[in-house]
Amino acid sequence: MKFFADTAEIADIRELADTGLLDGVTTNPSLIHKSGRDFIEVTREIAGICPGPVSAEVVALDFDGMMREAEILRKIADNIAVKVPLTPAGLKTCKALTDDGTMVNVTLCFSAVQALLAAKAGATFISPFVGRHDDIGFDGMGLIADIRTIYDNYDFRTEILVASVRHPVHVLEAARLGADVMTAPPKIIHQLYKHPLTERGIAGFLKDWEATGQKI
Repeated sequence: MKFFADTAEIADIRELADTGLLDGVTTNPSLIHKSGRDFIEVTREIAGICPGPVSAEVVALDFDGMMREAEILRKIADNIAVKVPLTPAGLKTCKALTDDGTMVNVTLCFSAVQALLAAKAGATFISPFVGRHDDIGFDGMGLIADIRTIYDNYDFRTEILVASVRHPVHVLEAARLGADVMTAPPKIIHQLYKHPLTERGIAGFLKDWEATGQKI
């Protein structure tokens, strides 16, 4: 499973890139606003750090507006994936862009039939929001399972990009279900390292090594 970082913070992206774990980055208007930087400038910098797909989102709601913005976004770098909402205009934009060779991430997916539409429109990625789905009493991971089944039934090439990841269990379940990608805030990715037995084992080894009086 590919790991994308859901952030626009350059320091966090560099740190993850240095680990070799970073396969891509997803951004959105809220993350850009939080960074406090110019949208084009920060997106270009992210694309230079991460060789994998970097999702940059349009904000227009109509087809013509989305296409105008997409033309600007895809000129930033070769690894830009234009992010569009799962609306009729968004799917029309997705079809036009993918036909022209541009990666497209269709976002704000909350049902399996929406994911089916995105795949038929040629989306590179579909982003179902599991955390937000859970928030309103639905089963976010059940949504991933349904999308995986549908995509496998018809051999769609669209990659399932699990978004709105809230904790490591979401990552585990996404991997078990065969999701292609997960995107999470850096703090969630760092939590994957942690286990009390790992920490206890390190402490025990260090204590025993100190007792030997040796050095490496």
